Amino acid sequence: MAGPNDRVARWGGRGGVLGALGWVAAGSMVANVCSYAIHLTASRWWLDTAEYSELAVGLSAMLVLTVAALALQAVVARAVVRRADPDRIRRVSVQTTLLVCLLVVVATAPTAWVTSMGVDTTAAALVAAPLLTVIGAGQGVLQGHSHFRLLGWVLAAVGVLRTVPVIAALALGAGPAGALLAGAGGVAVAAVVVLAAVRTAGHTRSSAHAGPGAADLDLFAVARASGVQLVLVVAASIDLLLSRTVLTPEDAGIYALGAIATKVAFWLPQAVGVVFYPGLADPATSRRSLMAAVGVVAAIGAILTLGAGLAGPLVPVLVRPDYEPLVPILWLFAYTGAMLAILQVALLSAIARSATAVSAVTWVVVAVEVAVIVTVVDGIIALASTAALAATGAAVTTTVLGLRRTRARDDVVAAATPE
Repeated sequence: MAGPNDRVARWGGRGGVLGALGWVAAGSMVANVCSYAIHLTASRWWLDTAEYSELAVGLSAMLVLTVAALALQAVVARAVVRRADPDRIRRVSVQTTLLVCLLVVVATAPTAWVTSMGVDTTAAALVAAPLLTVIGAGQGVLQGHSHFRLLGWVLAAVGVLRTVPVIAALALGAGPAGALLAGAGGVAVAAVVVLAAVRTAGHTRSSAHAGPGAADLDLFAVARASGVQLVLVVAASIDLLLSRTVLTPEDAGIYALGAIATKVAFWLPQAVGVVFYPGLADPATSRRSLMAAVGVVAAIGAILTLGAGLAGPLVPVLVRPDYEPLVPILWLFAYTGAMLAILQVALLSAIARSATAVSAVTWVVVAVEVAVIVTVVDGIIALASTAALAATGAAVTTTVLGLRRTRARDDVVAAATPE
């Protein structure tokens, strides 16, 4: 059976990497376009600014609770590379999903209070989290087996199935709560599709030949990875989650639309982390992979930031004149997303290397950001600037620490290797 290095070699050539990036990027692009379609259509046609801000905050709240899905995908992918028993992968996936169900019950009321949303809207937003955990497990299996073409199709299908019900509900006159509940129904269908894709790929039978490190697959491994994914999601969402607390409902709606540029710049390069993950997990290539991944993501981010600056004047034309304040600062939202994308790669590298303690740096930055937002911020520009500075500090510091630690490990290995 092929080991991790053999698996990487299969797609690791120049054409292989580009092909894998192409398939995953295409699938991610479809999913992201679908997600942005919700925001654009809701803000333009069906919801006023206050209602739209509630929908946007509800979607962000759901994202915070889906950290377990993101963590489970990373842990499952790592376990697959190490040839862990599929039965064990399924068992841990079920256990994680049940825990997420419990979290939904516990977190609904506190989330409603923190975000100033109704309990019904909050519950509708969070109910999809366990289903997304199932989807994360399936995508982790495909990622670990380097089935990037099939993974690309799955990402696209999940994006469409999550989006169409939401837009249909809004078009029929549903409010934020009804639209979010319709989206949960679409996620249920998407979970069935992902499980079918995994079965079609033929990776459901047990293996009698587990590789080194395959035993590192349990709820504690998922919990450690969840801590890293949680700080990433919180860092990417905290400004929007607190926007309704420090801004007027109208300004919060304007900020929510600007945050779409942040999400574009954040999620558009996510294919880079997915494809480079096996290299990040391999001690022989982790440093080179981290440098290459950060370079690619930074280049994409620079292009998106420039594009957002040029596209700013189109916002009131394409949406409504109410969003005129975004014209001069749309680039700032995109810049924040670009820095968060770099942070995402650095934190994925930490999970791949089992060096999750580095996430403490981002937690400190987020804590400072929250303190500044609730005590100082009182306008759209101030909130956007605070988010940009926090993202920059977290991304640069975490990346530098990651590169230093991989370099120190390389030096130790080189010193121990006989000439």
